[in-house]
Amino acid sequence: MAKKVTGIGGIFFKSQDPEKMKDWYNKNLGIPAGPYGATFEFRPVDNPEKKGTVAWNPFKQETKYFEPSKKDFMINYRVENIEELVTELKKAGVTICDEIAAYEYGKFVHILDPENNKIELWEPIDEFFTEENKK
Repeated sequence: MAKKVTGIGGIFFKSQDPEKMKDWYNKNLGIPAGPYGATFEFRPVDNPEKKGTVAWNPFKQETKYFEPSKKDFMINYRVENIEELVTELKKAGVTICDEIAAYEYGKFVHILDPENNKIELWEPIDEFFTEENKK
């Protein structure tokens, strides 16, 4: 079995006014956030030539994206081999909220923990976040 969670992929939270919140975090904490929030880059200790990213983004208070969770936040975890992991999670009786979705920047699926917190699992394609693709 490949590694399961390899790190945090993103922190998402509800906000009364996401744009005002992004402005506050930019002004006071230096987090420059665009339409999709901010992206922090890092290099894994066990593979320093590879670049990884962590997303940060406030969502509108009325977002349905975190449902069925009633919480005001959702954590995204970076994973390896999402298909194999989902198979294992199903066998363990974990609630899988949707099918694996694939995008140019990675694969995603959502699960619920025992307290009904929605969790986003992301198998990233870190190469998507290179400087050439940001242009």
